[in-house]
Amino acid sequence: MSRRGWVLFTLMSVIWGIPYLLIKIAVEGASPPLVVFARTAVGAAILLPLALRGGGLRALRGRWGWLLLFAVVEMMVPWVLLTDAERHLSSSLAGLLVAAVPIIAVIAGRIAGDREPLGARRWIGLLVGLGGVALLAGPNLSADGVLPILEMFLVAVGYAAGPLITARKLGDVPSLPMTAACLSVAALAYTPAAILTWPDETPSVRVVAALAALGVICTALAFVLFFELIREVGPARTTVITYVNPAIAVAAGVIFLGEPLTLSIVVAFALILAGSFLATARSRPAGESAPAPAAAGGRGTAKDAPAKDGTADGAPGRTAGHGDA
Repeated sequence: MSRRGWVLFTLMSVIWGIPYLLIKIAVEGASPPLVVFARTAVGAAILLPLALRGGGLRALRGRWGWLLLFAVVEMMVPWVLLTDAERHLSSSLAGLLVAAVPIIAVIAGRIAGDREPLGARRWIGLLVGLGGVALLAGPNLSADGVLPILEMFLVAVGYAAGPLITARKLGDVPSLPMTAACLSVAALAYTPAAILTWPDETPSVRVVAALAALGVICTALAFVLFFELIREVGPARTTVITYVNPAIAVAAGVIFLGEPLTLSIVVAFALILAGSFLATARSRPAGESAPAPAAAGGRGTAKDAPAKDGTADGAPGRTAGHGDA
């Protein structure tokens, strides 16, 4: 890759690895609905004017039903569940559990009608990756820990289902207008809940800074850089950031919040990473050349190369995150 490509790749690997840290800080003084509202409202306020320039929203005509469904399963539901779960789980654990999205995406694809043979390699990847998830979740399945783990499972399911919707129903919609529209819808939907759960005391500077960073850096700036990265290095190399984000999430939690780095976390991350790589490998006929390496799932996938208008068609990245989260 070019030097610019490496810079963009590094920025995206970090930017979509730190939402878990920021969310953990934000829930110290803000409710989960308020966190989601702040993130989506700030992101929409920045991206919507860019999408409106040149009439970009015209591409969304006739797609609002699918856009709403995508916003629900990729942003509105996962982001509030993730935020609520982080009131009880460490940010590093949350980041690692979301790393299982590529594995769940393979299963979701089969349920949705994907008939590509899995093969021994992909089956092994599924089992290895799920073993890593079980190693992480097992110690937290106490009476008080079941609900947060269930919430994280639903987050991963939503993050896996979102790209399926875009690939099958929204694949030809430019990503920037689609992302801006979805963020705007999510912000409007969470406005009443944010008002009802508004804190009685003004949140600390630390909490406000985390909310601002979630909206400006991890949402608005992240998507702009994401599109630039696709244009610079192509969608296949871009999706490899989904293998780096969990490591950043763990490192950020350990360094800035003093979260423990145990042997089980290291082993589980290695299992999930290896399982994701094996489970998302695509079989090809004998004699066919190998495709460019790609990592599936997560908050940073792109279906096709950038369109002529400078936007990238396909699923917008991790919030979700992406991101991510």
